[in-house]
Amino acid sequence: MTTPHDTTPQYPFSAVVGMDDLRLALLLNAVSPAVGGVLVRGEKGTAKSTAVRALSALMPAVDVVGGCRFACAPDAPDPGCPDGPHGTGAAEERPTRMVELPVGASEDRLVGALDIERALSEGVKAFEPGLLADAHRGILYVDEVNLLHDHLVDLLLDAAAMGASYVEREGVSVRHAARFLLVGTMNPEEGELRPQLLDRFGLTVEVAASREPDLRVEVVRRRLAYDADPAGFAARWAAEEDELRRRITVARELLPGVTLGDAALRQIAATCAAFEVDGMRADIVMARTATALAAWAGRTEVLEEDVRQAALLALPHRRRRNPFDAPGLDEDKLDQTLEEFGADDGTGGDDDPEPDGPDDGPGGGGPEGGGRPPQDGGPDESAPGPELPHQQEREAPQEQPAAPEQQESERTPEPAEQSAPGAGGEKAAVGATEPFRTRRLDVPGLGEGADGRRSRARTAHGRTTGARRPHGALGKLHLAATVQAAAPHQRVRGRRGPGLVVRRDDLREAVREGREGNLVLFVVDASGSMAARKRMSAVKGAVLSLLLDAYQRRDKIGMITFRGSGAELALPPTSSVEAGAARLEQLPTGGRTPLSEGLLRAHEVLRVERMRDASRRPLLVVVTDGRATGGPEPVLRSARAARLLAAQGTASVVVDCEAGPVRLGLAGELARELQGTAITLDELRADSVSALVRTVQGNRKAA
Repeated sequence: MTTPHDTTPQYPFSAVVGMDDLRLALLLNAVSPAVGGVLVRGEKGTAKSTAVRALSALMPAVDVVGGCRFACAPDAPDPGCPDGPHGTGAAEERPTRMVELPVGASEDRLVGALDIERALSEGVKAFEPGLLADAHRGILYVDEVNLLHDHLVDLLLDAAAMGASYVEREGVSVRHAARFLLVGTMNPEEGELRPQLLDRFGLTVEVAASREPDLRVEVVRRRLAYDADPAGFAARWAAEEDELRRRITVARELLPGVTLGDAALRQIAATCAAFEVDGMRADIVMARTATALAAWAGRTEVLEEDVRQAALLALPHRRRRNPFDAPGLDEDKLDQTLEEFGADDGTGGDDDPEPDGPDDGPGGGGPEGGGRPPQDGGPDESAPGPELPHQQEREAPQEQPAAPEQQESERTPEPAEQSAPGAGGEKAAVGATEPFRTRRLDVPGLGEGADGRRSRARTAHGRTTGARRPHGALGKLHLAATVQAAAPHQRVRGRRGPGLVVRRDDLREAVREGREGNLVLFVVDASGSMAARKRMSAVKGAVLSLLLDAYQRRDKIGMITFRGSGAELALPPTSSVEAGAARLEQLPTGGRTPLSEGLLRAHEVLRVERMRDASRRPLLVVVTDGRATGGPEPVLRSARAARLLAAQGTASVVVDCEAGPVRLGLAGELARELQGTAITLDELRADSVSALVRTVQGNRKAA
């Protein structure tokens, strides 16, 4: 859907309180769309979507060919436009479109759809444009972009890389231009983005609700005023909005004349190398961002402050090495790098401590001066907004969470710091060993869940295994089956020419088999029998490795821990593996082993999840040595709980953590009761020889 059809005025961009980095990143993309868009990460309820939607009202209008559904520019129309070729018709001016891509959109809704029936019978490319066509030369906004299905992500990646969208259906193809500003918002608690899509966003911004009471009061005051009278509220901020539009226009005109000197280029290259970002896209994005910053500030020369701000916006999401790394940048290291590579040449900087800014340049004269958008100035609004980051003294960077291997060395207690040993004593949490690549653990059978990369399933994408009549809208056409269904009726239908007479009842869609994502529920033994220092570190490393595997295979995860006298749902089912890693890192050990309580809690969690999403099949991963010592008749109760899970058809794997020369084999007995399989920590590794001859499905059949 596109926002211009909504008659209610958007919340004014200039009325947004705080969120300086976000407002600056959006404005830089308005000045230079080549920057590559913005990814906005933040907790729920922080007005991420409000700020993004408000941007469309500030974008300059675009000239389009009259009647063209693909927004071709009159001076340079797309030679392959499906509505072309375009002559010298009159041009039309229209506002820049903000097109929203729903998370649950279909492939046809995104890229458009061909009328297959007309294509087969008449040879006509009857094409209905999708959202990518609507977004051409505009903004494509994806709320909750981290929840977007993989096949839609693939299409976005292709369009962003090629600047065009291709629709291919059994030899019939349509191509049209699709160059857009990609803006996404997400809540990191719900899972991270695929690295390929993450890298496609030029800039990234972290937002959080202010803890300052005065700012929070102003947010509420403005929101209530807008809800009570949207038109009146927008009118009060009209002057500030007009000023921002003027500054964007001036900056766009100034942009081609901005000089990016060799010194600034060296600083950009040195910064990207110092932070070990992959590829060269970061260097290019930093260069474009620094140039846009200079134009926004009314300058024709890129300064060190522009390079610094560009790094803070363009690099944090590109330096992550795994999904457990928190995005961020060491600003002390950044300053050292800029100083080291900027001191020997004055062409990239200015010895004057107060160079000419936008107040004296073409972009100056805004109500607040400097390089920031106006934050206040409405007739009834008095709370000033904070300075934008590239013009104010930044506070010291907040300490980022350490990587798992760092946390191990920093947080693992010495023996003297641990509590006294004993069956009931709690021992402090220990760090995890280095994660490793695990073997794939599948759910047996053929599912129909959400697209993923773990278990076999009927999906909209994958290899074709058959054909069927379409249920609802036609999916992927099975051409051979369609022709076979239509062929016997050609004489009755009066066919005379070479074309095939095809009716709706003849159409067949392909049945495809791919992979689905599952709900992987971890049940982790944190009792005293697991508390040996090296042993628990290895167990945590194994679970951390499985969490990383679940992230890569697009699974939901949950975690139950049991120790002492009961079990705890440490992590309700979620797509955020970072949350699982954090819970695991903080997990203390000690006490008895209430195995039955852990299994019963797993049974209850899976029962609730089946009601919420019946198509997502679960995989239960029990990490234990198999001992059961907590509660009355612990061994008998544990066996009953395991049989209860098996009766529901829950696929399960028991990771046997038993160590030492004498092994009781209790984990294997638990696996048999679960009708699952038992694997040791060594067999969990993908490169283990023993792992090659044991599979979940094989052991399930053997049981």
